[in-house]
Amino acid sequence: MPEYLAPGVFVEETSFRQKTIEGVSTSTTGFVGPCRFGPINGEPELLTSFSDFERIYGGIDQLSFENVTTNTHNYLAHAVRAYFEEGGRRLYVSRIYNIPTSDDEGRASWEPETSPAEYSFTARHPGNAGEFAVSFIFKLGDNALQTAPVDQSDPDGDEYSLLRGVSAFDVVLAGMNASPSLVEDWYWVEAFFDTELNRPSHRLHRLDESASPSEIVVDLDSVNIVRKLTVSVVIGPSGKFGFEQNWQDLSLHPQHPNSLSAVFNIDPVSRSTELFVPLVFETDLLNGADIAEALMANTSLAGGSIIDQWSLTADQPAEASRSFGILLANGSDGDRPLPAEYTGSEGLTDGIKSGLRAFEDVENISIVAAPGSSFINPGDDVLNAQTIASRLISHCERMRYRVAVLDSVNGHIQSELRTYRSVFDSTRAAFYYPWIRTFDPLTERYIDVPPSGSVSGIYARNDVERGVHKAPANEVVRMASGLEFVLNKAQQEVLNPLGINCLRFFEGRGYRIWGARTATSDPEWKYLNVRRYFAFLERSIELGTQWAVFENNGIALWDNVRQTIEDFLFNEWKQSRLAGSKPDQAFFVRCDRSTMTQNDIDNGRLIALIGVAPLRPAEFVIFRIGQKTADSN
Repeated sequence: MPEYLAPGVFVEETSFRQKTIEGVSTSTTGFVGPCRFGPINGEPELLTSFSDFERIYGGIDQLSFENVTTNTHNYLAHAVRAYFEEGGRRLYVSRIYNIPTSDDEGRASWEPETSPAEYSFTARHPGNAGEFAVSFIFKLGDNALQTAPVDQSDPDGDEYSLLRGVSAFDVVLAGMNASPSLVEDWYWVEAFFDTELNRPSHRLHRLDESASPSEIVVDLDSVNIVRKLTVSVVIGPSGKFGFEQNWQDLSLHPQHPNSLSAVFNIDPVSRSTELFVPLVFETDLLNGADIAEALMANTSLAGGSIIDQWSLTADQPAEASRSFGILLANGSDGDRPLPAEYTGSEGLTDGIKSGLRAFEDVENISIVAAPGSSFINPGDDVLNAQTIASRLISHCERMRYRVAVLDSVNGHIQSELRTYRSVFDSTRAAFYYPWIRTFDPLTERYIDVPPSGSVSGIYARNDVERGVHKAPANEVVRMASGLEFVLNKAQQEVLNPLGINCLRFFEGRGYRIWGARTATSDPEWKYLNVRRYFAFLERSIELGTQWAVFENNGIALWDNVRQTIEDFLFNEWKQSRLAGSKPDQAFFVRCDRSTMTQNDIDNGRLIALIGVAPLRPAEFVIFRIGQKTADSN
């Protein structure tokens, strides 16, 4: 409490308002599965469009698993595309990778033919998408020697006054004032303090093992032409819908902040580098001059290497640029992932997580799916698909405020479907059948894809347009051009009581989700919107009452907590999200001596009892019509 120790006027701020509860988001989604490129562990990155997915995870091209004889459709990419097309807005993707038995990394690479290799280029992440083309464009600038007179009387003058546009650690091609002919060689620029002039200056420097001593330092007075060397890197598109990336005018010296070694370092200094820089450059060479010579000596240009073709004279400018290209090879999509990869792991030393475990630290995810995990080839066992679905359910049960969207197995007829569905029983999962037929822009054919991508997007669209209290059913599937199996009413009458949500076609109304049940035997939680709405209420109240922790556990706190929750639920009732014609019929909140014993209070427990009357969907709309006579009253 404030202290009043001397006479005076004291102005204090106080609040006459109750604390408020803000509803949490319910439409953020997490997908887990294999794709063509991108990080395979660590916290997933938030995606807001399919273009974001393509930049990081390599697009929609097919996957080539080493233990599968034929290419597999990239179901995760198709699901991401469907999610955003159906109205989804926020998506996290956790890429999984099963290391093949024939390779310990699966990253595409390229090394020069010289032995031992002085440098190498490698894809940052495993996957066939790492087999991209890389072009290097070397450029020589104009003569960098300063021709204007230098004010040597100013000890604090510009340290770059001798070389224009060249700074420390830039690589240059220098022509010496030597006799009888001009001598050309590569150097890197070294900044030093000139004690004679009492000012910062530059000199040309390099290491040469054949020289004695090995360090070669050249004063600028001994040269008449210095041209700065830079390299631009262009990474060609990978896949049918890939895009080109480029980095302009990089330095060659490793210590330059914008050097080839820094930009393409194997240990990224930022998250953006890990996500958006797909190439890694590794070398044992220590200075830019040696790196420049090594890179340009391994080209196959007609007439010799680049360094042999460049000629410097004082009156003849260097040619604008020279270039060569390489192609990374031997990338691998790994083996087809198993349930262990979907479950994920946590590093023992660094704590970095993968798979579903990577979603544990992203608190705002409300919907989880594993598109493509239920795909099997004819004759294969469904055990892996069932296990992965069980892992999704376990994850949602553990995280409490999430629901799993489960896919049926491709090609399953109704008898097989009922057997597959019978092993699941959870209020935090919803099961959908059949697969959706959609147009594949890669093969330009119609293919069947799992429904979880479209369904998750419809969840998000429904939550934004109507609210999480409304069942995500009787909604148009925009991406559907057909269904794997066309169901009729009689067939759905068998599947609906089992908690299997069907996708149906209706003449004149298109393809729609025609079911809103959870995969549970508990009748209290059989409707999906009730389960998701309670998750919304519980999470909102949990976050909105954090202020109460460690407050004095007395009547004032109880009244404040009760009023805060009542205000939140009253607002829900006013928006027609709760049943009842009056607030008393829609909800009640009690937080007093009737909900807590003295033992609870002594042990620091505040207990509030909340009752809510949710709206259930009108799953069966019944009109009873009878005959009446004209003269009846």
